Amino acid sequence: MEFDDYLQPEIAVTAAVTAVVFSPGARKLLRRGVVYGLAGALMAGDAITSFGRSIGRGVQAGATLQSRAEQQQASSEGQGG
Repeated sequence: MEFDDYLQPEIAVTAAVTAVVFSPGARKLLRRGVVYGLAGALMAGDAITSFGRSIGRGVQAGATLQSRAEQQQASSEGQGG
């Protein structure tokens, strides 16, 4: 094969995959990357979930305060009238 043959996408990908499969160092690096990538994805998911829960709590607390304020206003209008 000549150098120009390696510039074709199908052959380049095949050569890269073959190099990774037969290279212990590359496999180790690939495994480490997968592990760190999965850990990062899990941490990001936890952060997003936590953010969503805190927003939910904030909305719920705001609704509770609004409800209490409306009840107090209705109570004071009923007593004053």
